[in-house]
Amino acid sequence: MASLGSAITLESDFDTTLTQVTDALAEQGFGIITEIDVQATMKNKLDVDRPPYRILGACNPVLANSAINSDPSIGLLLPCNVVVRYEDDQHTVVEFIDPQIMVQLTESPGMVEVAADAGARLTRAQNTLTS
Repeated sequence: MASLGSAITLESDFDTTLTQVTDALAEQGFGIITEIDVQATMKNKLDVDRPPYRILGACNPVLANSAINSDPSIGLLLPCNVVVRYEDDQHTVVEFIDPQIMVQLTESPGMVEVAADAGARLTRAQNTLTS
């Protein structure tokens, strides 16, 4: 299976990590436009107990606009997802989508620059968390 992105494990509790991730993304121009609480959804819909797990929809409006101008159907792959999930009481995993997937799926030449910029910004956010 092809890699969908990159992951890091932080020595931090879930709530602290969630705040740190949101802040790191904001520093790179991403706002959180969706936040899916998978733990709560699975409990409410299936009565299944899961550890904390959030899917953050990170959007940089300038990059999203460029992507949509390049390929109007790209909205199917937006926003950039970042997953924050509980590992144990002192460790949290953070996963970042690789925007190059958009280039591979759309084969739109205009997406190359947008995906590279988004990828660089996500990498900088990730590096902020590990420094």
